[in-house]
Amino acid sequence: MTGASGDLTRLSLNQETIKQWSLPELAEGCVKAGVPGVGLWRAPVQEYGVEAAARLIRDAGLTVTSLCRGGFFTAIDPAERAAALADNRAAIDEAATLGTDTLILVSGGLPPGSRDLFAARERIADALAELAPYAADRGVRLAIEPLHPMYASDRCVVSTLAQALDLAERFPAEQVGVVVDTYHLWWDDTVATQITRAGAGGRLASFQLADWITPLPEGVLLGRGQLGDGSVDFRWFRERVDATGFTGPIEVEIFNPALWARDGAEVLAEVADRYRTLVL
Repeated sequence: MTGASGDLTRLSLNQETIKQWSLPELAEGCVKAGVPGVGLWRAPVQEYGVEAAARLIRDAGLTVTSLCRGGFFTAIDPAERAAALADNRAAIDEAATLGTDTLILVSGGLPPGSRDLFAARERIADALAELAPYAADRGVRLAIEPLHPMYASDRCVVSTLAQALDLAERFPAEQVGVVVDTYHLWWDDTVATQITRAGAGGRLASFQLADWITPLPEGVLLGRGQLGDGSVDFRWFRERVDATGFTGPIEVEIFNPALWARDGAEVLAEVADRYRTLVL
């Protein structure tokens, strides 16, 4: 798709971008705006009911482009690891019920008292080895999302696309892929090479957009910016992802209380306008 078309064929709205909407409001709002895809989160889906949510989205004619999230594989304690694996199997089952083939993984940070990043990444690989066949049997691919290095200690020891690919490439491409999220990767001067690598290996499972704005808020998790409000060159990313042959959805995932305080339809209209102007 070229910038000249200006359509929303590939646009997906992640549920967290307009967190103030209920699931029925999300479905109705996307249909009215001509947005064909939605990325969902487990907690609100579970609250609504997984099967009910699947019917709602399906009946609206929408596509679930991803489910977030699985992961948190880095615990050392055997009971904690067993609980994490069980929770991820449940997440895989939920993704299958919702009709999405992509489960986003936030892999987990350092366990309390540990400073061993390499061992933490190996525990991620061990978990993937257990879960990837289970997911594949249900038509779901595990998608490793590298997070910005500021999250390495407490949320995700996978900080670069190269690290994510190093893990993913231990497994068949149809079982484990990677996420390209502009918020987390915009700063990395090797990202173009790694996007090409991901595409060549059939590893691109999800492409997500959010802007990088400063100063970051206290706690940093809720500091993603609306498209165009920060430092990210979205068209640059889109062109490089498209050059790999990836034709999948482009999902806008923003965590920002200022957006959550606004009218949801207004936010979605703004997202669509910025998408047309800055991404296509």
